[in-house]
Amino acid sequence: MTTTHEFWLAGRRASGDAEFEVRHPHDGSLVARVSVPTDAQVEEAVAAAAAAVPVFAATPAHVRAAALDHVSKRLAERTEEIARLITAENGKPIKWARGEVGRAVSVFRWAAEEARRTNGETMRLDTDPGGTGRFAVVRRFPRGVVLGIAPFNFPLNLVAHKVAPAIAVGAPIILKPAPATPVSALVLGEILAETDLPAGSWSVLPVENEKMPALVQDERLPVISFTGSDKVGYQIMDSVPRKHVTLELGGNAAAVVLADWSSEADLEWAATRIATFANYQAGQSCISVQRVIADASVYDALVEKVVAKVQAQVTGDPSDDATDVGPLVDENAAKRVEAWVEDAVAKGAVVLTGGKRDGAAYEPTVLADLPSDAILATAEVFGPVLSLHRVASTDEAFAEVNNSAFGLQAGVFTHDVQVAFRAHRELEVGGVVIGDAPSYRADQMPYGGVKDSGVGREGVKYAMDDFTFEKVLVLTGLDL
Repeated sequence: MTTTHEFWLAGRRASGDAEFEVRHPHDGSLVARVSVPTDAQVEEAVAAAAAAVPVFAATPAHVRAAALDHVSKRLAERTEEIARLITAENGKPIKWARGEVGRAVSVFRWAAEEARRTNGETMRLDTDPGGTGRFAVVRRFPRGVVLGIAPFNFPLNLVAHKVAPAIAVGAPIILKPAPATPVSALVLGEILAETDLPAGSWSVLPVENEKMPALVQDERLPVISFTGSDKVGYQIMDSVPRKHVTLELGGNAAAVVLADWSSEADLEWAATRIATFANYQAGQSCISVQRVIADASVYDALVEKVVAKVQAQVTGDPSDDATDVGPLVDENAAKRVEAWVEDAVAKGAVVLTGGKRDGAAYEPTVLADLPSDAILATAEVFGPVLSLHRVASTDEAFAEVNNSAFGLQAGVFTHDVQVAFRAHRELEVGGVVIGDAPSYRADQMPYGGVKDSGVGREGVKYAMDDFTFEKVLVLTGLDL
């Protein structure tokens, strides 16, 4: 019998009047039942968070750091259990789920370290006569309660990227997990409940999506951190123009293979990385490889290798250690991918491998000759589909990368350091990865995009900056 998971209201267990089911994308089996908070319980959580603002902000750094260290340690101890849970609710292959838990362990560790060393800065003001005897101390303080809205594709690590920085700076957080994958976040709540964080400093509320507009509008929640689709993200931002909103949205990431990346070993590496990271979360990553842009001199050899590497991706039961590619989050997602590929083929694209759906699973797929008017040419597929594009020069390759409404990350396979710096300067993205696919993310580095890929940056220290503001203390009459 499946137990109903309670949620976490101001740091304590609670249950509401209704519940919903979470089912395994691979076989439809029941994973969990999850209790839904009532309107009164949501109000109680918001009121508790607002009341906790001054208390949490004044909490000593060692208390916050110790709590973060504890979470990191306990996640590491429970890695296999939580990885199995991620696979069950998300459909992610177990080897990638273990990697996700490992990343969350690091996120909380980074946050503990940053909580200890965030000291602000000082400056002497007597650089001009009017500042004689004056000295400034600049520190950062929380903006207020953070409303964190998390997606389904990384149900633990992208939750960690909201919760850990908030705790590190002493900002209360109300976390709303994705309805398809709430259980990982609720288990994180179990671990947070083992700490000495102040009452009201955190809640995990699986609020129904239709109830979210009122929560977004609540003036007691001045900071919103959202990860998800560009459509929903910008609706949120437009609805609360006076709030501080961070948006981590979509992409259609490009991997560029230039003419100097031409040896057998070079092409083997590029093809392996492209095939792996076009499919590693069934393509459900905003920096998954969607476009491959290759110089004409290496295009044919690269295509042959990419197709072979994609065909070698092992599909099937995500709980099997051998599986590389599992199902999408649900059958509707797979049907959408299927429809987009059919649209591309109807307009002239050629399927080199894949192109078939089985329930919630979609075959790893490679397309050539993708026409510019296909949906796949401009939108984020969020599925295991990549397209191949031939270009005549670096100029053309970089122009093709920038020919997108999105700008999250790009990968450039080149040995030329001058070209690497040019890519950094010219590509309209938030991050450029040289010698690898665009799907690399270190959890301590600034991560985010430009154009329709969002605003603001994650990465522990950078999210901490986003959740806080500078306040200056000027001391007067000092003998400096």
